[in-house]
Amino acid sequence: MSENTCCCSAKKKDRSESEYKDLMNRLSRIEGQIRGIKRMLDEDTYCTDILVQVAAANAALNSFNKVLLANHIRTCVADDIREGKDEVIDELVATLGKLMR
Repeated sequence: MSENTCCCSAKKKDRSESEYKDLMNRLSRIEGQIRGIKRMLDEDTYCTDILVQVAAANAALNSFNKVLLANHIRTCVADDIREGKDEVIDELVATLGKLMR
C-alpha cells in the first residue's frame, strides 16, 4: 500500500509524513486556542472577547476539516472509485451530511 492509499476496509489511513505533520500542527494550534479560552474564563475575561476566540477556534477546526476532507477525497475516495468500489460515494455523501449539520 502506498503512503497515500487508504486502507478503507480496515478503516485506517496511511498518511504521508507531510500530511501527518500538517494535521498535527493544526490540531496543536487548536489545542492551544482552547487552552487560551479556558484561561480567559478563569481570568473572568469579558464575554465578547471569549466569544471572538471561540469563533477563531471554530474557524480553525473548520479549516482542519476542509484539509482532511480534501485529502480523503483525493486519496481514499478516488482510489476506491478507480477500483470500482462505488459504495465509497454513499459513505462520502453521509459524511458530508454530518459535516453540514
